[in-house]
Amino acid sequence: MQRMDPIIAALTQRGAALLNWLRGWRAVFRFAAVAIVESLSPRTYNSATRSVVLKQIYFTAWQILPRFALFAALLSYVLIQIVVDTARDFGLADYALEAVIRLLVLEVLPLMTALFVALRSGAATGTEVVLMNIHNEILAIEASGVDPGRFEFIPRVIGGAISVLALTAVTSSLALLIAYFVVYGLQYWNLPDFARVVARIFDLPALAILWVKVLAFGLAVTVIPIAEALAAPKKLFFAPIAVLRGMVRLFFVLMLIEVLSLALKYI
Repeated sequence: MQRMDPIIAALTQRGAALLNWLRGWRAVFRFAAVAIVESLSPRTYNSATRSVVLKQIYFTAWQILPRFALFAALLSYVLIQIVVDTARDFGLADYALEAVIRLLVLEVLPLMTALFVALRSGAATGTEVVLMNIHNEILAIEASGVDPGRFEFIPRVIGGAISVLALTAVTSSLALLIAYFVVYGLQYWNLPDFARVVARIFDLPALAILWVKVLAFGLAVTVIPIAEALAAPKKLFFAPIAVLRGMVRLFFVLMLIEVLSLALKYI
């Protein structure tokens, strides 16, 4: 019987870890459902929540737009040049433009934007919320008769989602412009050919999958850190653990969304 004690202890520990893991995901899904419902409710958008949304957009997207756009443009130029030169070397120049647009606009730039916003805003939001929870600031807000979810957390989710959508739109537009000049140069009479390629790529199903994916990215980068922060124990030494767990869950979800979008398009 004594030989079984370590096995039972190990199984108990594994079971407790699994339950904590499942409880964490349940908290994420519950908060995600509340966030989506509240985001679609007109009563959410009053002057106070609009102010928080605008601040979130400013600090998440607008403040870093020039630097991020420049980085995205440089990355796009390098990748486009590599793909175009490689395609020409193998006699596949006619497919180079479509390849770079599918690579950059449909896959690389949306995921890169989501990861960038997650590192810039998701981690900071998770840290702020977990400290508010530990210092009982959320309870103080509730005691004053204010719903912290509607006036503190949901506006951050909305602002984060809008930021990801906006930054993706800007970087995708830059990538399309750079792709045209790399492939065609300053020959404006090739615009009809370029437009046909773009129209062939961005048909209705592709556009729907792209913007649903980007919206899911936008929700994930704020919902998951906030949900993990709210579920963390109210002890200060748990703060970095909660932020780290939130970022790990977020990375997993972003990769899962990307894989699902690829499966819908190519399988």
